[in-house]
Amino acid sequence: MASTLTDVDWPVQTARLSIRAAREGDADAVRSYRCDPGVAQWMPSDALDAETFRAQFIESRRLASTLVIERDGRIIGDLLVRVGNAWAQDEIVDEAHGVEAEIGWCLAPEESGVGYATEAVRAMIRVCFESLGLRRLTADCFADNAASWRLMERVGMRRESYTVRDSLHRTGKWLDGMTYALLREEWESGAR
Repeated sequence: MASTLTDVDWPVQTARLSIRAAREGDADAVRSYRCDPGVAQWMPSDALDAETFRAQFIESRRLASTLVIERDGRIIGDLLVRVGNAWAQDEIVDEAHGVEAEIGWCLAPEESGVGYATEAVRAMIRVCFESLGLRRLTADCFADNAASWRLMERVGMRRESYTVRDSLHRTGKWLDGMTYALLREEWESGAR
């Protein structure tokens, strides 16, 4: 069983895609679609200048949790797998280390609508549960980002919370947020 993304045997192949760990040289390709206004509106950072984006992209913590989605050798999206610890009482805190992950995704808009995101996220979930041995995955989004929460539901995640005006958007407006989750036993019992 792998303990980090760097221990996984990359690339992971799906019917139409190849998923691999991100490399420093991927920064410009990833930035190219993240700069699209329809994409940038939902991302934590807006369309930064190329130098700032590249510096943030190659930061070791971010690079270690980023995967890229390729179709026919071209990067069409990226995935996030940020492994973390679950909450636990003091006496058993060691058993909660590295057992869950926050996941996320971004796809080039011209590649949307044909199932690539669903295919890639399903493969990422499989890696998280089978290769990394995680027990729980979570994903967050603005409630207005219907494409994201619909994808979460398509891959079997369940809504755990809907929060009212808890997320400050760069427009200056407080927006509603949503959290979805998936347990390994839910996935194994058919949520795939």
